[in-house]
Amino acid sequence: MAQGMTVTLGNLEAPDGSRKERVRRGRGMGSGLGKTAGRGGKGQTARAGKGRPRGFEGGQTPLYRRLPKFGFKSPFKREFDVVNIFALDANFADGEVVDLEKLVEKGLIRVSGVLVKILGEGALTKKLTVKAHKFSKSAIQKINQAGGQVEEIKIPGDKAEEIKLGSG
Repeated sequence: MAQGMTVTLGNLEAPDGSRKERVRRGRGMGSGLGKTAGRGGKGQTARAGKGRPRGFEGGQTPLYRRLPKFGFKSPFKREFDVVNIFALDANFADGEVVDLEKLVEKGLIRVSGVLVKILGEGALTKKLTVKAHKFSKSAIQKINQAGGQVEEIKIPGDKAEEIKLGSG
């Protein structure tokens, strides 16, 4: 295009070398891609729809089928956020009630809807009333020794507790 010309739809051109001509396969030996059209010899790879599944090993049983299956994920697994006694001692004042909302406020658990277990690592010097879903034996012992109270929150849909109470 000459210098100073305005570009309009009527004089738009692609720059040289930017547009390739489509390769026409299987159009005779003179084209350079005649006869087998660049697919090589005969057989499975020369056919249309030649895709093979991932892991295909030429008809041999593939590795993923030769190895044994493993692993199991229980649909009933319950995950607890754990809080240690030393964290309660550092974050709460003497005589305070520790519940799920306060644990979230202090950043000791992520969200209030999770199950919480109190573990007995560290020392407790303050009298606290602790409300959680589960407690370790050492945590119960340390809270009681400090003059505090342990209140276990019932887990919704917990069948194990109902069976234990009914069989006594």
